[in-house]
Amino acid sequence: MPDVEVQRCDWATGSNDRNVAYHDTEWGTPQRDAGVLFEFLVLEGAQAGLSWTTILDKREGYRAAFAGFDPVQVAAFDDDDVARCLADPGIVRNRAKVASAISNARAWLELDDPAAFLWGFVDGVPVDRRAVHASDLPAETEISKTMSKELKRRGFRFVGPTICYAYMQACGLVNDHLVSCFRHDQVTSR
Repeated sequence: MPDVEVQRCDWATGSNDRNVAYHDTEWGTPQRDAGVLFEFLVLEGAQAGLSWTTILDKREGYRAAFAGFDPVQVAAFDDDDVARCLADPGIVRNRAKVASAISNARAWLELDDPAAFLWGFVDGVPVDRRAVHASDLPAETEISKTMSKELKRRGFRFVGPTICYAYMQACGLVNDHLVSCFRHDQVTSR
């Protein structure tokens, strides 16, 4: 009997093993855990202008540099911590991105229930785009524009509409797995 090739989203087909594993186990899975949501906020902001592969390759470095993505600890970072991060080759050494992770942790702590706040933008239910082709997927939407505006109003940085949409995709607020992808129905049925 011939092997049947697993159908994946275009961006994960032929990708490196880390991208495939990320696609197959995390991307688009609805995340309601505040710790995971904060981690992705930091990582999506760090990704701005870079490839996601770069961030995945540095993910463990980020976990180490940013106290396991504990927003309480990150919010307490001082100038010494910024200098430590900027000297750390395990992360993207960009002063604005490091500073945004810290200020975003402080803004995060001001939210009563971060998960409920973020999921409120989609009324608690993932938007199922049912895309057939990658070209059917937007870079931003009205929801991501609204999310961006509200996050900025609350003091968050590196949260433009495109970053917010990528965040929504990663955290499963929107199901942008192509309908032909084996993960589409798995994520939808959660």
